[in-house]
Amino acid sequence: MPSAEQEKETLLGRVNDALEGKDNELLEMLLDDMHPADIADLLESLPPEKREAILNRVDPDLLGEVLIELSEGVREDLIDKIDDLQLVAATKTLETDELADLIAGLPQDRVAEVLFALDRQTRERLDTVMGYPEDSAGGLMDMDAVTVRQNVNIDVVQRYLRLRGELPEYTDKLFVVNSKGELRGALRLTDILTTQGDTRVKDIMDPDPVIFHATDSANAVAAAFERYNLISAPVVDEDGQLIGRITIDDIVDVIREEADHDVMARAGLDEEADIFAPVRKTTRDRAVWLGINLITAFIASAVIAQFQGAIEKIVALAVLMPVVASMGGNAGIQTLTIAVRGLATGTISPANAMRVIRHELLVGGLNGLIWALVIAAITVLWFHDVKLGLVIAAATFINLIAAALAGVLLPLGLKKAGIDPALAGGVTLTTVADVVGYLAFLGLAAAFLL
Repeated sequence: MPSAEQEKETLLGRVNDALEGKDNELLEMLLDDMHPADIADLLESLPPEKREAILNRVDPDLLGEVLIELSEGVREDLIDKIDDLQLVAATKTLETDELADLIAGLPQDRVAEVLFALDRQTRERLDTVMGYPEDSAGGLMDMDAVTVRQNVNIDVVQRYLRLRGELPEYTDKLFVVNSKGELRGALRLTDILTTQGDTRVKDIMDPDPVIFHATDSANAVAAAFERYNLISAPVVDEDGQLIGRITIDDIVDVIREEADHDVMARAGLDEEADIFAPVRKTTRDRAVWLGINLITAFIASAVIAQFQGAIEKIVALAVLMPVVASMGGNAGIQTLTIAVRGLATGTISPANAMRVIRHELLVGGLNGLIWALVIAAITVLWFHDVKLGLVIAAATFINLIAAALAGVLLPLGLKKAGIDPALAGGVTLTTVADVVGYLAFLGLAAAFLL
């Protein structure tokens, strides 16, 4: 049986053949068998000039789901290629939270077209969701929560569900509210099916379910879903009134986007960027980050320039400088990665920051001692100079301590300043490791070897 990667490669090849051979019948047959997420993946894998031909053959009932699954860069490009009627039709199948995500990236004139086509209830729901930040519980929620009262019997609930005929996706529980709409508990579907009909809802409901306030962060919500193995959970406003629910499919998106962001941010890239974006735009976006790296490289070079005389007299210093800087940089990146992840998941906070700092300093110190001895031994055997071995050992120890400290303090400081630690932490830490490493090594060499 072929793997998922092999199937995707085969499908991409068949689609390309159909496009180049203008075999519309084959193309439509391939698309008919595909899930919206797979169609979105296919569109992102194709160059821009081939995407429109695919988009025009997507089932109109699936178009909205396909657009939502696309990265922002590709979605914006494709939305420009569809007319207002297609766009309005695509929004009809979307849930409130998905509709909010789609509208957030539309030009103002197209937003007006979409809003005008919505019914009053959908507009009101949309206004509620868009009133909260995109990365909050309120921005993630949909408003399809099914509610019941606590004083009714289970057989009444069963009849009510049969009359509805269909439940929203990912419904594993109903939410119990009072006459004011305030959340009072949760009632699992399994309990509805297995409990005697004359049992009251209040007797079997969970009176203390996991709940989220609309202003809770998306990362905190995702962490709670993972911790408590949730499928859905209620969202309440500041008065405790039920205003919506969050489901596991939204949380999977949050986790995936966070992982993509962490990986791409290390290189200063946008996780939503189109891999086939115009060369000029891609060059401009990457040039900014390269410029920042150039500045940091000149800072490190300026430190080295201060010890030019020492390097000319002892050539071994030039050979060994990268060792000290590299060890500090790698040690710092390890600490930085742990700190950034801890801040994202909430395991590191101002309450335990000092303990984390002490822990990382001890780890950095112990590693510094171990590797300082190893590097010193190699240096003595290589250059037959005990003093040089002692100098590089001391510099390595100092740099690993400094890197460990910077690896924790930088993300804490950046987050407090409102700057994304994942984006700015790496380049800043590399600069610290290089500057401290060169300064310690060359400074000690100038003091004790000349």
